[in-house]
Amino acid sequence: MGQEFHFGDFTLDQARFQLQKGGRLVRLEKRPMELLILLVERRGELVSREEIAQRLWGWNVFLDVDLGINTAIRKVRQALRDDPEKPRFLETVVGKGYCFAAPVISNNGNQNPQPEPIHSAVPIDSVPASQSPEQKSTSLRPWLVLGAIVLAALALAVVLYRGRTTKGKDQPAIKSIAVLPLKNLSGDSTQEYLADGMTEELIGRLSGIHGLRVISRTSVMHFKDTQLSVPEIAKALNVDALVEGSVIREGNRIRVHAQLIRTATDEHFWSQTYERNLQDVLALQSDVADAIANKVEVSVTGRERARLVAARPVSPEAYESTLKGSYNDWNSEADIEKSIGYFQDAIKIDPTYALPYLGLGSAYLAQGSIMIGDSPQEAHQKVVSAAKKALELDPELADAHLLLADVKQKQYQWAVAEAEYKRALELAPNDASAHFALAEWLSWQGRAEEALAWARRGRELDPLSVSGDDMGVIYYNARRYEEAIQEYRGVLAVRPDEANALWGMGIVLLATHQPQQSIPALEKALSVAKSSPGVAGSLVAAYAQTGRRKEALRLLAELKKREQPGYAGAFVHAYLGLGDYDQTFSWLEQGYKEQSNIMQHLKVDPMFDPVRGDPRFQDLLRRVGLS
Repeated sequence: MGQEFHFGDFTLDQARFQLQKGGRLVRLEKRPMELLILLVERRGELVSREEIAQRLWGWNVFLDVDLGINTAIRKVRQALRDDPEKPRFLETVVGKGYCFAAPVISNNGNQNPQPEPIHSAVPIDSVPASQSPEQKSTSLRPWLVLGAIVLAALALAVVLYRGRTTKGKDQPAIKSIAVLPLKNLSGDSTQEYLADGMTEELIGRLSGIHGLRVISRTSVMHFKDTQLSVPEIAKALNVDALVEGSVIREGNRIRVHAQLIRTATDEHFWSQTYERNLQDVLALQSDVADAIANKVEVSVTGRERARLVAARPVSPEAYESTLKGSYNDWNSEADIEKSIGYFQDAIKIDPTYALPYLGLGSAYLAQGSIMIGDSPQEAHQKVVSAAKKALELDPELADAHLLLADVKQKQYQWAVAEAEYKRALELAPNDASAHFALAEWLSWQGRAEEALAWARRGRELDPLSVSGDDMGVIYYNARRYEEAIQEYRGVLAVRPDEANALWGMGIVLLATHQPQQSIPALEKALSVAKSSPGVAGSLVAAYAQTGRRKEALRLLAELKKREQPGYAGAFVHAYLGLGDYDQTFSWLEQGYKEQSNIMQHLKVDPMFDPVRGDPRFQDLLRRVGLS
């Protein structure tokens, strides 16, 4: 149970995590509040910067936390109205740490004695006893200054010595890099999206360099707030260098600290701090990315350099709304609608900013998926419009080309989709997601070996980006069921409630004539995915194939009650499982008109084996462009 501390005219309630002055709440963010509690708990003692870093951020924090500590101290002083030149509460011991020097009464009635002065490295006997405390403090200052000079000289000597001993040694070239999630040191957890957005922007800019393999955001986010060491992370990602750093937001100013670490030696060989107004955040990102490219000495073409440093002013409100839309979870239609609102707000504020159009298109595509069940055809029209607008504003936005390719293949424009995938790969040659997207396109065409080669290449580029879910689909389409099952098992071993993996596992088990084993996976997927229509259709098929026809028909009736455009794929799988092929083709025709995702599966998906010989099926293949 937390204590209540009283000092001056302030009350610090540890249990409620509140600071009050005269009964009025004083706003203090999470990190500064944690720092104040630590200093008050240790009142009268010197608390080192190392202890503060460990308490506030934990061990093995991969960044320079000095900026975070300085910011937290400044915010505590602002809350207490404490003058750093004449402190009443927080005393600074230069180069050492801080001390809470005011008398404190705790809620048990105990009062700490007036704190003793913090002793310097100079013995107190060396100061004449006749001096007053003020004179003693003044007389110590030259010793402290002299000590600081000596320490600085020693540090410089060590740096110069290390430079001489390493000079001339050949360092291996850096050909791969990972930008670890930048740490939010603003002391405000609501600013987390800003650090995540900055991380993704740096990754995106560096990904355009042909000679540098850059790990995706999907993979590096596995190491957010990790306790792993640099060598452990480097081994998991198979990279030559790591970028780590922090982001601090104060009003309309943003400060980014970044440093480079050579993973083979754990050597920090570059560090820099950048500060700009939020409207110049794109220029700040350009500066950091350009500096990193220069320090790793990677070969950059003129065109790549132009993309790397491209920047323009952006409205802070539009930038923030775009980030909030991008880093909002998309677990349900309500989540997606919330993100759409953020993207639309950003576009209203700055209609010339490309990224909110890209986010808007991605959200619309998610709405039209079988997992959500909105009208695919309507969603696809919105996606194309948003993607084209993004490309009009930024023709070299690789993710916009990927988005356009994805929707074009759903509209049966396979050649256009292929060209867009290849354009995305030209712009982001080391993007694992672009490799997998092309692999999926090849898979739908029935070009299984080529698809597997591209998917494996994507996984080599970025081991964690091409997931078991992704690989499971490619193996399933290639009818390599054991390998598909192994991929899904790998995902579920780590994330047992992953809806897509559970659904995929259930479908593979159905294809291998194990409907009884598929039911638990599909039932769990249906629960996790909040009654997804696609999962419900697969579960109807599983119930029917195990002889549980009554349950299959009951679930089918429930699905019909909430039927809406976008449910065609669910009914196709359900009626295939029930063996009602006339209804299957009726719903396939509806799916064709709606541009349902399931139409991409026609040529290769084993679920269609029972109807492949039907002339209606061959006609459908021709119209979809997959004959």
